[in-house]
Amino acid sequence: MLRRAFALSARARSFVQTEITPNPHALKFVPGTQILPPQSPSVQFLASRETVSSPLARKLFAVDGVRSIFYGPDFITVEKQPESHWAHLKPEIFSVIMEYISSGLPILAQVDQPMDTRVEDTDSDVVAMIKELLDTRIRPAIQEDGGDIEYRGFENGYVKLKLRGACRSCESSSVTLRNGIESMLMHYIPDVQGVEQVLDPEEEIALKEFEKFEREKEAKAQAR
Repeated sequence: MLRRAFALSARARSFVQTEITPNPHALKFVPGTQILPPQSPSVQFLASRETVSSPLARKLFAVDGVRSIFYGPDFITVEKQPESHWAHLKPEIFSVIMEYISSGLPILAQVDQPMDTRVEDTDSDVVAMIKELLDTRIRPAIQEDGGDIEYRGFENGYVKLKLRGACRSCESSSVTLRNGIESMLMHYIPDVQGVEQVLDPEEEIALKEFEKFEREKEAKAQAR
C-alpha cells in the first residue's frame, strides 16, 4: 500500500505543477489539462458540504488540513488551514488530483455559464465598460495568481467586487483591490470613484480567524 501511494505521488508530481500565490496558505496546482470548459465561470468550495457537484473537491476536502478549493480554467487552487504544513499536504493533494484526472471522470457534474460580467440590455454604458474591463483585462491577471473576481454591482461611483480563490483571504487582498483593480478601473472609466470588497458571512468569520492567527503568530515570534 505504501509503495503504491509513493508511486502515485511520484507520478503525480511529474505531471502536476505548483505555483505560489500572494496567499502563503494557498497553492495553485496546474495539472496541464483543462479543469473547466471554455467560457465557464470559476467555482469555489468553502466547505465539504458544498461539493455535491464535484467528487474531486470532495476528495480534496478529505485531506486533513484543506480549508477551501477553487477551480480556474486550467488550475486548482487549494487553501490550507494556517496551522497545517505544505510538506505534509502536497503529496496527498498531488495524488488525489492526478488519480482523479487519470480516471477520466468529469470534474463537475454541471457547469453554468458566467453571468456576472455578461452585458445586459438594461446595463448603462458605464456598467458595460466596467464589465468589459473586468473580463478582458483584470480577470486574466487575477487568475494568474490562482484566484478570480466576481462583479456584484455599481453604486454611487463604487464597483462592488468579490475576490475568490487564493486572493480572497490573503493579506494582499486590499492591495490587489486598491493598487491593481481600483487604479485600472478609475484610469479607464472616470465615473468610477473606487472599489468595495464584498464578503459573505462565512468569509468574514474566516478572515477574522485568519487575522487572529497571524496576530498570535507575530506575538509568539516577538516573545522569543
